[in-house]
Amino acid sequence: MKGNTSTDLKYLIYFSKPAGLDYKTRKNILASSRVNNDKAGLTGSLIYRSDLYVQYLEGPPAAVHDTYKKIKLDSRHSEIHKIQEGMTNERLFASWAMREDTVRSWMWTREEVKNDLLKNIKPNEALNIFKRLSRGVGEYIHTGEQK
Repeated sequence: MKGNTSTDLKYLIYFSKPAGLDYKTRKNILASSRVNNDKAGLTGSLIYRSDLYVQYLEGPPAAVHDTYKKIKLDSRHSEIHKIQEGMTNERLFASWAMREDTVRSWMWTREEVKNDLLKNIKPNEALNIFKRLSRGVGEYIHTGEQK
């Protein structure tokens, strides 16, 4: 899986509210995501805090679609909202079955999240957050535009 790129990749960004995010729940989500995503050819990043998840998934279109369907049924999420999806010719997180990041100070305050900032975020703003994260780990190599 690691390092694979393709011209037929889908990406999807969504946010949701955690239903009881604690250390054990977060570790279970990350562990199962890493195993399942590796099997499905998915990579991505999960940004989390006690009041939100924001996730970027990338990989084969059917795998992204099926994984998002499972997430929508997962009781550990509520108020799931898709921000953007599309096709791309490169991965932002090629070496990460699921990279984990806590919300950074430059992202959003708790007050902004409480006031539904993410319901109004522009798709390109959300994508740029994950591009910025991928550059921070040396993953993103710009060879073309998102479709």
